[in-house]
Amino acid sequence: MTGWAAGPLLAFDTETTGLDVDKERIVSAYLGNGGEGERSWLLDPGLPIPPEATAIHGITSEEARENGRPAGEGVAEIVDTLATAMAAGAAVVTYNARFDFTLLDRECRRHGVRSLEARLGGPVGPIVDPLILDRHVDRYRPGRRTLVDASRVYQVELGVAHNARSDALAALGVARALAVRYPDLAALTATSVHELQVRAALSQAADFAAYLRRQGLVPRDDDGAWPLRSAP
Repeated sequence: MTGWAAGPLLAFDTETTGLDVDKERIVSAYLGNGGEGERSWLLDPGLPIPPEATAIHGITSEEARENGRPAGEGVAEIVDTLATAMAAGAAVVTYNARFDFTLLDRECRRHGVRSLEARLGGPVGPIVDPLILDRHVDRYRPGRRTLVDASRVYQVELGVAHNARSDALAALGVARALAVRYPDLAALTATSVHELQVRAALSQAADFAAYLRRQGLVPRDDDGAWPLRSAP
C-alpha cells in the first residue's frame, strides 16, 4: 500500500454512557493497532451508567467505580496520548469519528482539560473515518452503514461488538479494505484524505437534509462539521 494506508495508522474508539455528544461521558477507550504500545482506558464517568448503555458495552456503574480512572484524569491521558501520536505523524482511524472526537472535546471542557486541538496547535487530524469514506465511494449502496454492516461488506472480522478495542481494530480493518478496493483513494496522503472527508461530510449532511425535506420532515440541526461538531 501507498499513501495514507501505508501508515503509520492507529485506531481509536470510545464506549460511552449514551449518544448525546454534548452530555454523555466516556466509559472506556482504546488507541492502538493491536500490537505493541496499544493503550486501553476504563474511566469512572462520575455518574451512573444507564442500563441501556451497559446492555450495549457490558460495563456497569459498579465496575467503572471500582476499577476505572477518575474521569478528568483519564480524559487528560487519552488526549495527551492522541496528541503525541498525531504530532509524531500517525493518522488515527475512527469509525464515525465525529461522535468520538466531539465527545472527547466536550469531556475536556467539562473537566478543564486542555483540548486535543489546543495541544496540537491547530485542527485535529489527520483522521481516517471509514464511515465517511464508505459513503463517499459507494454512495448508493442500500442498507445501513454501522460498523457491523461495514465489516460484513468489506469482509473484516469484528470481535466483540461495542468493545472499544474490537471496534477500533475492525474500523482499522475496514479502512485498509477500502484502500485495497479503491486505489485512487489509497493513493492520497493522510492530509489529503482528511481534507476529502471534511468536504464529503458537508456534502453528505446536505444530501440527508434534502432527503428529509422530500419526505416532508424537518432536517435535524447538523452543519456537517467534521471531525468535530460545532460547540453548542
